[in-house]
Amino acid sequence: MGLCLCASQARAETVSVELQPFSAQVRRIVEAADQLGDPFSGAEKAVLLRAMEHPEAPEAAERMQSVLDGHCLFTVSINPEMRVRSARGAAAAELVEQGWRRFLVKVINEAGTTAPLRITSPNAGPVSNAQSVQTAAGPQPPEGDPKAPPPDPRELWLDVQTHDAPPMQPALSGLSVEYRIVSLYSRDAGKREARFTFDAGQGTQDLGYRNEADVLFNCLPARAIALRVRDEAGEPATGSFVIRDGRGRVYPLLAKRLAPDFPFHPQIYREDGETVRLPDGDYDVEFARGPESVLEKRHVTVGPETKEMAFQVRRWIDPAGMGWWSGDHHIHTAGCAHYSKPTEGVHAPDMARHCRGEDLKIGANLTWGPCFDYQKQFFTGHEDGASRFPYLLRYDVEVSGFGSHRSGHLCLLRLRGQMYPGGESMAHWPTLGLNTLRWARKQGAVCGPAHSGNGLRSDTRELPNYVIPPFDGIGANEYIVDVTHEVPGPDGHPVPAVDFMSTVDTDPVSELNIWYHTLNAGFRTRISGETDFPCITGERVGLGRSYVRVEGKLTYDAWCQGISEGRCYVSDGKSHLLNFAVNGLGVGEKQSEVRLAKPGTVKVTVEAAALLGDKPGPLARMQSADFWDLERARINGGREVAVELILNGLPVQRRVIAADGALRGLSFEIPVERSGWVALRIFPSSHTNPVFVPVEDKPIRASRRSLEWCLACVDRCWSQKQSTIAPGEMQDALAAYEHARMTYRRRLSEAGAD
Repeated sequence: MGLCLCASQARAETVSVELQPFSAQVRRIVEAADQLGDPFSGAEKAVLLRAMEHPEAPEAAERMQSVLDGHCLFTVSINPEMRVRSARGAAAAELVEQGWRRFLVKVINEAGTTAPLRITSPNAGPVSNAQSVQTAAGPQPPEGDPKAPPPDPRELWLDVQTHDAPPMQPALSGLSVEYRIVSLYSRDAGKREARFTFDAGQGTQDLGYRNEADVLFNCLPARAIALRVRDEAGEPATGSFVIRDGRGRVYPLLAKRLAPDFPFHPQIYREDGETVRLPDGDYDVEFARGPESVLEKRHVTVGPETKEMAFQVRRWIDPAGMGWWSGDHHIHTAGCAHYSKPTEGVHAPDMARHCRGEDLKIGANLTWGPCFDYQKQFFTGHEDGASRFPYLLRYDVEVSGFGSHRSGHLCLLRLRGQMYPGGESMAHWPTLGLNTLRWARKQGAVCGPAHSGNGLRSDTRELPNYVIPPFDGIGANEYIVDVTHEVPGPDGHPVPAVDFMSTVDTDPVSELNIWYHTLNAGFRTRISGETDFPCITGERVGLGRSYVRVEGKLTYDAWCQGISEGRCYVSDGKSHLLNFAVNGLGVGEKQSEVRLAKPGTVKVTVEAAALLGDKPGPLARMQSADFWDLERARINGGREVAVELILNGLPVQRRVIAADGALRGLSFEIPVERSGWVALRIFPSSHTNPVFVPVEDKPIRASRRSLEWCLACVDRCWSQKQSTIAPGEMQDALAAYEHARMTYRRRLSEAGAD
C-alpha cells in the first residue's frame, strides 16, 4: 500500500496473538490491497510471507505487525469492558484532491468482541462500505436530526469508506489484534483537519473523548491531464490506460470508481481529449487498444507544465482490415460478484466504451437471472443507440439463473422478442433447453450453449479422449441431446436446434472434446468465442473473440449469421488463423463443404500470425485457470508456436512459426480416405471452424468410438439432469433424450471401423 512513515508518529505496540488465524487475516489484507489497486511493496510482501512461515510464532507475529503498523493511520483499542479508545498511527496523513487514499486501522481487541468496528467523522457524510461498488464518490451530507441546522458545507470535505466485502469480513474476528482497511477521499487540496470517532456498538465509546482522533492532512493537489488518443491512422480513438505511481498505487484508485471506470479493473478507458486527475509525481503508464495492438509502457512525470499526454495505437495485426470482424457474444452489464444487485450494473454507453477501448467491434450484452427484470427494459431487438459504427452493441439473452439453466446455459443471439410466452419475467421459462431453443430458433435467433466446458472436465488432457465426463455443470451438457434435433426455423423449414458452441472461457480440452466427437458423428455445429464478462472473468471484455468474415456492411445481425454459418475463427486475440480454405473454398462458403468423388488429397491454406514476448509472461491477472491463452502455446518456453492441422479431431500435421507478429502463409496437403472434416488450431489460443469433406457422397461418420462416446454421454447427462425437469415437461424430455439415443444408434450402424 506504499504509505511512508511519519517521524512524529510512533508505531503501535506489538500484541501477542495466535499465529495461524492471524496469518490468515494478514493474507486477506494483502489480497484485498492487491484487489483495490494499492498493494504492499514487494519487499513488504516478502517479509510477511517469511513471517507467516516462521516456526517461532511470537517473532512471526511481531514481524507482521511491524510491516502493517507502518500503514496504520489509527490504532484502536477495545478494553475488557468494551470501551473504545483511539490513537494516531504511523502512516503519513497524506490525501489527494478529488481522489482516494487507503490506510489500515490496527485493532487491539482485549474484549474479544466480534461486533463491527464503526468509523464516523463530522467532516464526512455517512460512512459507506465496499459491499456496493456503484455508489457516488465525494462527501455527502450526513444523516441526522431533521430539525438540526444544516452542517457547514466547508466542513464536509471528506468521505470515508470501510472495506467489509470479501476477502475482508464485515465484523471483527475476536482475535487479540487485527487490521481493517479504510479509504479516505478529499474534496479539496491543501491542509485540512478531520475528526474521527470509533466505536464497536452503542455504549462502547470511552470517556473523555478518548475514542476520537484529530488528524491534520496534507491534501495534494491533482491536475486534470488530457489524454490524447489516436488510432493507427491518426483518427481520434478510445484507449485503455493503467496508471501507477512509484509505490504501485493505481490511479484513479479503485475505491468508489464510478462507471464507466470499473472498481474491479486496474485500467480505465478514455476517449481522445478526456481527462484523468493526477497529483504531481512520477507514473508508469500502460496504453493499449485490445490484443491486436502493441502494449506501450511509458514513464511520465506530472508537474505544473503537464497539460496533456499523447498516445497513438500501434497495431501488430488488423483482421478487420482484411474483412474479419471481432466480437464477443457473451458480455453482462449486471450480475455476478461485482454487481450483486440488478441496478448496480452498468448501462450500454459504459459497456460500449469498453468495447471501443478493447477494439472489439461487436458486443452482445446478455440479460440474465439476477438482473433480468431490470435489464430487460434495454432490449430493443436491434443495435443499441450507444453503438458507433463499426463498434456495435446489442442486448440479447442468456438463459442463466432461470428456466433450463441447470442443464446448460444458453446464449440466445439476434432475438426479435426476448420474453418466452406466458409471462413478463423469468419464472415461467422451460426447464428443458430444447423447448427454449424451439422458441428462439423459430424467430431466427442464433443459439448455443455458454461456457461449454463447465461440467465436462475429466482428469485426462488427451484430445480427443473417451472418458465420460460428469455432466454435472452448466456448460454444453444438454448439448449432447440438442445437437441431434432439428426444429422449425422462421419459414417453418427445419434447422439445427443448436448453431454454435461457446469456447475460449473454459477448459479447452473439455470444450473441444465434445465438439470434436459430435463433428465426428456428422453434426455441423460451429464454435464461437466468448468471455462471459464479468462472471468467469472480470478482467476485460473480448478476452474470448470470434473473428467473422462479413460480406457487405458489418451489422450485428450479419455478424451473428456468420457465426451460424461458421465463417469465423475463435481466438484470445493473440493469434490468428485468417483465410482458412480447403481446395480454395473458404471456411463458411457454400456450407463449408468440399466434396470429393473418391478418396484423394486436399490442399489446406491459411494465413497465420501470433505475438508473444521474448520471454514467458504471466497469464492475465484475473483469468480463470482454464481460459485460453497463447502463453500456454509456447514451445519449450520459447517464442514459437505450432499451427496444427486437424483431421477428424486428430492433429495430423503441424507447422512451427515464430510468434513475432508476422503474418505467414502456410499450406498443407493431406489425404482424405473417407468423409470427414478439417480444421486448424494454435492450441490453446485459436481455432478455425471446420470445412467438411464428404467422400463418395457418404455422410460423415468419422469415428465409431466418437459415436459410442456420444451415446454413453446421453445416459450420463440424463442421470444428472432428469431431476431438473418440470413435471409438465417430463414427456418432452423423455422424448428428446430417446430421440438422441436413436440418432446415435442409427449413425453407429452407418459407421465403419475406426
